[in-house]
Amino acid sequence: MSIGIDSPGASAPPAARALQVLRSERIKFTTLRSLWLTPLLALLLTAGVTTAVGAALGSAEPHIVDDPGVGVFYGLNFGHVALACFGILLIGQEFNTRMIDVSLTAVPRRARMYGAKLALGALVGLVVGAAGTAGAFAGYAATVPGDWHGPAFTRAVVAGVLYPPLLVVFCLGLTTLFGNLTAAMGLIVPTVFLASPALGGLPGVRLVAQFLPDRAGQYALHYVDDPQVTYGHWTGLLIMALWAAASAYAGLRALRREK
Repeated sequence: MSIGIDSPGASAPPAARALQVLRSERIKFTTLRSLWLTPLLALLLTAGVTTAVGAALGSAEPHIVDDPGVGVFYGLNFGHVALACFGILLIGQEFNTRMIDVSLTAVPRRARMYGAKLALGALVGLVVGAAGTAGAFAGYAATVPGDWHGPAFTRAVVAGVLYPPLLVVFCLGLTTLFGNLTAAMGLIVPTVFLASPALGGLPGVRLVAQFLPDRAGQYALHYVDDPQVTYGHWTGLLIMALWAAASAYAGLRALRREK
C-alpha cells in the first residue's frame, strides 16, 4: 500500500514532511500556467500602468501629484485584481476538479497542506509586492516630482510590499471557505474591483466601507491623511492583516470539515 507524503507512517520528521508538502505545492505552481502567469500579470500591471500614467501625465495632474502614494500605486488598482485571482486559483482549481481529494489523500494532515498553500501564496505575493513597488516607484519617480524620502515614503514602501501577500492570503482563505472556484471568482473579484471602491465613495456607507480589507490596506499606501478615514495609515495595514488572518482561519476550519 502506498503511503502519502504526510501520512502517519512516513518516517521523516515533521519539519521535513512540511518541506515536502511545500515542495509539492511549488511544483504545482510552476507547472500550471494559470498559476504563475497570474502573479506575473499582477506585477506587470502594478509597475507598468503606474509608469505609463506617470510618463503620460507628468506633473500635469495635481490630484495625483498632491499625494505621491496615490500616483505611485495607481497601477495597483489593476494589479490587485490579478492578485485576487491568483489567491483564488491557488486552491480553487483543486476544488473544481476535485483534485483536492487527491491532495488530502497525499497529505492527510489538512492544516499542513493548507499551510503550505498559504506559505506559497504569501511568498509569491511578497515577491510581487517587492518587485512591483520597486518598479512603480522607479517608473513614477522618473517623470513625476515627489517626496521620495521620509516617514511617509517608508510607510508606503512597506505597505506596498505587504499588501499583495495579505490580499493573496485573504482570497485563498475565502476560496477555501466557499469550497468553489466559481463562487469565489463571482464574489471576491467584483467586490475588490468594483463594489469596494464604489462603496467607499458613498457618504451613507463610507464609514463602514473604510474597514473593508482592500480599502484599509490601500490607505496605508497614501502619504496624505484623509479626514474622512477614522484610523491611521499603519492601522489600515493592521486591519487588512486581521482580515487576512480571519480569512485564513475560516478557510482552515472549512477544510477540516471537507469530506
